[in-house]
Amino acid sequence: MPVPELPPPQSSLPEAASRFGTHVLAAAAARAHDVGAVFGGPPAAPTLSAPAPTAPETPAPPAPAADLDRILRGPNGLGTAGLRLTPREEPPTPPVPSAGAPEGVPVPGLYHHPVPEPDPVRVEEVSRRIKAWALDEVSLYPEEWEEQFDGFSVGRYMVGCHPDAPTVDHLMLATRLMVAENAVDDCYCEDHGGSPVGLGERLLLAHTALDPLYTTAEYQPQWAKSLHSDAPRRAYRSAMEYFVRAASPSQADRFRHDMARLHMGYLAEAAWAQLGRVPEVWEYLAMRQFNNFRPCPTITDTVGGYELPADLHAQAAMQKVIALAGNATTIVNDLYSYTKELDAPGQHLNLPVVIAEREGLSDRDAYLKSIEVHNDLMHAFETEAAALAAICPVPTVQRFLRGVAAWVDGNHHWHQSNTYRYSLPDFW
Repeated sequence: MPVPELPPPQSSLPEAASRFGTHVLAAAAARAHDVGAVFGGPPAAPTLSAPAPTAPETPAPPAPAADLDRILRGPNGLGTAGLRLTPREEPPTPPVPSAGAPEGVPVPGLYHHPVPEPDPVRVEEVSRRIKAWALDEVSLYPEEWEEQFDGFSVGRYMVGCHPDAPTVDHLMLATRLMVAENAVDDCYCEDHGGSPVGLGERLLLAHTALDPLYTTAEYQPQWAKSLHSDAPRRAYRSAMEYFVRAASPSQADRFRHDMARLHMGYLAEAAWAQLGRVPEVWEYLAMRQFNNFRPCPTITDTVGGYELPADLHAQAAMQKVIALAGNATTIVNDLYSYTKELDAPGQHLNLPVVIAEREGLSDRDAYLKSIEVHNDLMHAFETEAAALAAICPVPTVQRFLRGVAAWVDGNHHWHQSNTYRYSLPDFW
């Protein structure tokens, strides 16, 4: 059900239009899309506007949560270290954990934003629903994998990454997709029977559960039957069916595109494994721009109950922000999963391993340099997001940028606090 038209602030339109395109801004105001009506839940949270770019010295109005507000505070990335009283690589002082909060310490020196512990009521409900879906709807895993499924704490993960989701139903859209993506990674690529051999075929056939095959009447039933043949395809099919019922056509197609990117990244890593080759650092980072978390923050508007119009999402500036967010969050995974991967059989490529091999550094120095790479990516993300917020005052753009920033912060919090899966190396 469409929501009332949301025109951009008139005082900011001329300057923004000159840099972003009058037709883009005007069209965006007419295409707000509220997917909250699909669930019959409350309307999406109100959007917030940025301060007029003609007065950059004026602080942004406070947002509902501090972790979402920082994008509108102005550039604070590469080249702005001298404007702060403390070195940029020093993380903020972490908040005092609440009673019963999971333990875990952040990687020392890692630039991040501490966030509150996710709403325990929502966490419990999402955790209950996702386990029921995994067991009863898609038969995702055998009994002996149950501890690992519970230890993943996907409920905490998704509630922490999507603080503006109007309902638990909206949160479940992201949660099913996250679990399905991990099933593909584990069963096709890594821990539970995965292999680089034949990976391309498996990924292609699984991708048709997201991007359906249109073929002749003779062969269509065989394809449809194949979608139930293994756990990854069952999970992809079911999660995508829920998603397309809630998302607009452009949001669904955006997600399919980002999943194709993810699968291409899987294939590059598999090729290196088959060749026994450690890539150059820049090559590894190129692979990680595709094999990364990008499909997760890119659906933040669907989970939030609104739509960032397709032409605004496709703008080069927005694509750069999303890519930087995905790159930074994926290096977070490399750092927190470092010891876990060292203990696993075979060689697992991650940024510290690649830097150590290619640049001749010790394990410790390579790990510390990886922290620097992450911090540079984070500051670049925040700088680009703040610049985009200033030149494009469309409310859905502002909210989408906050949603991506919230996902970045929630992703770090989950990695830091998930001591079932992760522990830090003894480098300090």
